Amino acid sequence: MVCAPAAIAMVWKWIYNQRFGLLNHILGGHTAWISDPNLAWISIAIIDIWSSIGYNMVLFIGGLQEIPHSVNPFYILPHHGWHFKNFATVWKSYNYLMLYKDTLLLIFFRVAAAIITATMSGYAFERLNFPFKRFLFSLVLIQVMVPAQIFIIPQYLMVSKMGAINTIFGLVFPGLVTAFGTYLLKVGFEGLPKELEEAATLDGCNIGQQFLYVMLPLTKSSMVSLGIFTAVFAFKDLMWPMIVSPDTEKTTLSAALANMQ
Repeated sequence: MVCAPAAIAMVWKWIYNQRFGLLNHILGGHTAWISDPNLAWISIAIIDIWSSIGYNMVLFIGGLQEIPHSVNPFYILPHHGWHFKNFATVWKSYNYLMLYKDTLLLIFFRVAAAIITATMSGYAFERLNFPFKRFLFSLVLIQVMVPAQIFIIPQYLMVSKMGAINTIFGLVFPGLVTAFGTYLLKVGFEGLPKELEEAATLDGCNIGQQFLYVMLPLTKSSMVSLGIFTAVFAFKDLMWPMIVSPDTEKTTLSAALANMQ
């Protein structure tokens, strides 16, 4: 939970390396754990399970600490019978249709904004030449490596000055641009041959037409990946909705459930 994701990714890359990886050294083979389609999903699943153990363990330990020592926490079934009225109390405590609506709107606008801004910025950093290009892309990479919690206070001050507290725009605001998406789409455009743009130029296409009609359709897989990642992160986002939308009628489902007592 403490180590940077980039450092963890380098360690796993070394473990799965086909030539000198730790796993192949132990097993005595040269298995392509990442590049083999039949094994890649298993390798990724192992990483995902490993990465979630620490976070879930912290939540479990934190929950156990709230239980008094005089109470036995190891009952599998309710010790004093079933009380179904609690379900009705929880259902009446919030307007769940409104919460689902706000959550879906948050996911939709964040995905749309991320794909639009990331495709344009990724194409610009990879294919266009402009002053301070490398310096600006270095700032993008720095933002990927810096924890997102550092930006919460400046983002909250900007949203507050715009009067967007308890609004959908306030919820979407941090996801209007994405450094990770910019890097992902830049890598996607990097794999496309430059002959495509040269042929489009000979056919009379300008830069905008080359981007929209030639290059953009060839990066559908990168855009789909970005959309999936953005949707999952938006649905799981808890801290920002609790800060920018304290009103339980205008927040997301995760924030409302977290405030439930």
